[in-house]
Amino acid sequence: MATAATKLLLIDRVPGINRVPNSYIRPEADRPNLTEVEASDASTIPLIDLEGLFGPNRDNIIRQMGKACRRDGFFQIKNHGIPEEVVQAIMNIAGEFFRLPESKRLKNYSDDPSKSTRLSTSFNIKTEKVSNWRNFLRLHCYPLEEYMHEWPTNPPSFSGKEVGEYCTRVRELALKLLEAISESLGLEREYISKNLGKHGQHMAMNYYPPCPQPELTYWLRGHTDQNLITILLQDDVPGLQVLRDGKWIAINPIPNTFIVNIGDQIQVISNDKYKSILHRAVVNCDRERISIPTFYCPSPEALIGPAQGLIDQEHPAVYRSFTYEEYYHKFWNRGLRTECCLDMLKIPSA
Repeated sequence: MATAATKLLLIDRVPGINRVPNSYIRPEADRPNLTEVEASDASTIPLIDLEGLFGPNRDNIIRQMGKACRRDGFFQIKNHGIPEEVVQAIMNIAGEFFRLPESKRLKNYSDDPSKSTRLSTSFNIKTEKVSNWRNFLRLHCYPLEEYMHEWPTNPPSFSGKEVGEYCTRVRELALKLLEAISESLGLEREYISKNLGKHGQHMAMNYYPPCPQPELTYWLRGHTDQNLITILLQDDVPGLQVLRDGKWIAINPIPNTFIVNIGDQIQVISNDKYKSILHRAVVNCDRERISIPTFYCPSPEALIGPAQGLIDQEHPAVYRSFTYEEYYHKFWNRGLRTECCLDMLKIPSA
């Protein structure tokens, strides 16, 4: 048996979940050729300086953001306004949580994707035959007062102000980015925030243990994000890869930056001007990796569809209208697949 399959992850310890010994081994036909991954360089995805976003440089920053959303679906940001000590605190807390004894971490385990606070391993255990080589803790975090009582009590730092402050700061950043994205499409600054109801927010603390033979396992397989935008914080261990022109591009971490990617809902609102791009996370042979994405979402009842200002005779609507709740259920029931769930909602004539 391959060495990669012998390491037990969290799912192997959960009572009532039956896993065969090779449940981490992906089918041979689905194994990647890791030599085909291209290393990132300064021009791989844009690095946008947000300093001056609310000053005389705003128009230039918005143009950069629009170009990145059209071409890449991903961009990095610096001078984002979140203090370094707030960022370091949340990374430290994530590390402390995954270093807890397994018996304490398992108190937060659930295989129910609808649960607002849960520890798990795969995207949706009920729909996947092969487990991912990661553990994650998902937390809903808006409104804070509705969810903080569900969060883990171990480590004790989870009960402090650091996690809540990080969530609040990232939400403020997400709103600023959505305003800029709206303007880059030629829409009103508050188009997205006004039309999509009470926005939800949740984050995931992802832990990827070292894997002796990563080519045999699923890490976090290729997918698009179902939400509006995702703001990713990661440590100094590379792992994120983005699909561009049929090739996986490795995005190396840059200190004091976040990575932003647009989700499926922005692709719909933009009427396909902006693209939600396939991406994945890979594991390291020698080092553990921690990443913390924050997902910013419409309200469940929000009606999603192409913005009227982006539809005309030459650019008919590509998608039918749907509620975010409808899309959310389609996305989770399908699990992570290489094809985008949006294809199910396209208007045939388009």
